[in-house]
Amino acid sequence: MLSDAPLDNVLPQLNFSLITGIKHFIVENTRSARRFLRQCDRSIDIDSLTFYTLDEHTRPDEIAPMLDPLAQGHPMGVISEAGCPAVADPGTDVVAIAQRRGYSVYPLVGPSSILLGLMGSGFNGQSFAFNGYLPREKGERAAKLREMRSRIARERQTQIFIETPYRNNRMVAELCASLPGDMLLCVACDVTAPQASITTKTIAAWNKSRYDFDKRPAIFLLFS
Repeated sequence: MLSDAPLDNVLPQLNFSLITGIKHFIVENTRSARRFLRQCDRSIDIDSLTFYTLDEHTRPDEIAPMLDPLAQGHPMGVISEAGCPAVADPGTDVVAIAQRRGYSVYPLVGPSSILLGLMGSGFNGQSFAFNGYLPREKGERAAKLREMRSRIARERQTQIFIETPYRNNRMVAELCASLPGDMLLCVACDVTAPQASITTKTIAAWNKSRYDFDKRPAIFLLFS
């Protein structure tokens, strides 16, 4: 997950120029999307825009009609909350429909906490898997961690996942209690912010460290 960094620090100028020509947006949250667009360009008339909400509560039959403006020749944009649209994001569904209908799809350059964390971890960048959120139920989460350890050992594959920010410290403590001491854990926190930290240590070293990642956007990577 990314920090709330100034937009011109993380997005190229081309994005801003393209955004000003779009009047229809598919978004996870209308309020934050409106705030984002104001940051992009103060001259945008926010009230003249149309927003379609696509989140975990959106019914499958509600998604396809959101693309009606495309059928009428109008460009549309997809805005996610804290990451890349359509990567571990409900935007995937609308992009899939656009592809099936033969519409042109243009992903814009922007930061990805998954790739930035991997770049800064020192782990295998040839083979990696993003697991999203781990299961909340303790037994299922333990099983998922065993599966990730197996893939690291068998395939030398970096394992990447995220956690709800207020649970970050508990996640590090749980990893320290359940993983072997020589396994490597990287915590990439506040990526793209001035206070960003990307730190790789063994589990044994994390177990002896002081840290405070709570309520800060972070991504976790495992390797050996």
